[in-house]
Amino acid sequence: MNIGSFLFKGQALYGVFRGKTVAPASPDLIARYPTLRALIEAGRVASLKDPANLATDVSNTEITFQPPIPNLRKIICVGMNYPKPYPVDGVAPPNPEHIILFGKERETLVGHAEALQTPRGTPADSFDFEGEIAAVIAKPARHVTPERAMEHVLGYAPFNDGSVRDWQKHSIYAGKNFANSGAWGPWITTADALPPVEDLHLSVTLNGQLMQSAYGREMIFSLPEQIAYASSLFTLLPGDVIATGSPDGTGGSRTPKRYLKPDDCVCISVEGIGTLSNTVA
Repeated sequence: MNIGSFLFKGQALYGVFRGKTVAPASPDLIARYPTLRALIEAGRVASLKDPANLATDVSNTEITFQPPIPNLRKIICVGMNYPKPYPVDGVAPPNPEHIILFGKERETLVGHAEALQTPRGTPADSFDFEGEIAAVIAKPARHVTPERAMEHVLGYAPFNDGSVRDWQKHSIYAGKNFANSGAWGPWITTADALPPVEDLHLSVTLNGQLMQSAYGREMIFSLPEQIAYASSLFTLLPGDVIATGSPDGTGGSRTPKRYLKPDDCVCISVEGIGTLSNTVA
């Protein structure tokens, strides 16, 4: 099941995406659970499988996609989580010994088909893309073991961890948090409709050219390890997102480097889920 949030005739809604249409949640369901996050928190996502809880389908051309959960609490990103065979500034980075985490603010992320915003001034000179598989938490997780971690996963979505590389050198937080520099969506596909995360294939194209390609099994630290580690620090709450890391092939890894420019189109696909597509403004 593909679930997400959108605007239709000025109203913020959520519902079930079915190819080229979306079935909004019924007015009664919206009245009880005004947002998709509220529905997830209540453990009622399965109610969207009941046709009685859905309104008439609307064409995707009539809506504005929002991030699948617009009112996120936490966006947790995992750094350096795929082998990087390329030299970065002349030095090939080793695999990390420990999980590397950093956070993003929700204001950094736009939805599918929205424009990424080029930073002003010199940060625009190193504006990069990072395709990732995002995992969405279904229920609270605190001090969970890797063996039980996947019980807490609702589903997955394509994710673009937009980055300003030069600013990362003096502040990872700053380099990762320029407004509207990243994206996720177009929706969340629930885990029960997908193979294990290890078998999910991620691919990224820039203006139609393949830039990144990897399977979830290539991660250095598995998703269960990531969830267990993060839950040892704080409680993962329903709707929280973990961006699981980006494989080789980003613009900053190339010779010559290929950073984003106005009018570029970045497409991030996860097989079995769909494609997140954004132009650069």
